[in-house]
Amino acid sequence: MLDLISAYENYLINVKQASANTTVSYLRDIRKFDSWLRDLRKTNLAEASQQNISDYVCHLRQMDCSVATISRSVASMRNFYGYLVSFGLLSENPVRDIHVEQREKKLPQILTGREVELLLSQPSRTDTKGLRDKAMLEVMYATGLRVSELLGLNITDVSLDGSFVKCSGKKVRIVPMYAGAVKALASYIRTARPQMVLNPDEDALFVNVGGERMSRQGFWKILKRYQQTAQIDKEITPHTLRHSFAVHLLENGADLHSIQEMLGHSDISSTQLYSQLVKKELKNVYNKCHPKA
Repeated sequence: MLDLISAYENYLINVKQASANTTVSYLRDIRKFDSWLRDLRKTNLAEASQQNISDYVCHLRQMDCSVATISRSVASMRNFYGYLVSFGLLSENPVRDIHVEQREKKLPQILTGREVELLLSQPSRTDTKGLRDKAMLEVMYATGLRVSELLGLNITDVSLDGSFVKCSGKKVRIVPMYAGAVKALASYIRTARPQMVLNPDEDALFVNVGGERMSRQGFWKILKRYQQTAQIDKEITPHTLRHSFAVHLLENGADLHSIQEMLGHSDISSTQLYSQLVKKELKNVYNKCHPKA
């Protein structure tokens, strides 16, 4: 079974070119299922039946796993057994007819325009770290990039003259930036970044105090600090700025397909979630302001 899992790992990395997070997640779920099968001496991973998988889903429910965790585990197994079928190691996918009830999607938290302005005004523009932080926050709100995409940007991905960044996330895309973000980014690139990088060949756009690419944990700490200094009560995550970017564009007349392209969503249904947020906000305003509501 270890050889089978190793072969699948090689397939994910070298053929599917799955991200590191996706590969780790899939393999973790498969190993947990394999361990459960072996502990109960039911069967082996390659010969697991649909009933075995249904029993495992019941086991996860009994362990009080969330619907999201169970859904991810089933998806991981479906992909693994799909791989076995595609290479002729199985005749059919035993996960094909396994379904998990979906939880109601919780609408994401967004910031008001005033809260965004308050957050973006927190970094000091008199020192290198402040210039860097101002640029990071402005670019994130200007483009709606995922935090991994933001921190994955290289200096060559920026066009100050063209007012855009080239993002090589799930799919390569060009995302424009408003003038304020371009100005903040230019100040950082020309003034702060040269003082922060130790190696002149460093490619990373945003670097930490050690002169290396900023980490997700580092960005998270910076964001939380500015949330506190801005005294914003909402729980702000890196994705909050991405959600706010999309909703604010939609509120101001942008069409869903343009927002989909800028966000890098492969499916329009992911972008349609923001329409629900706008409708919810309109309903709240109506209930608050209409004299008969």
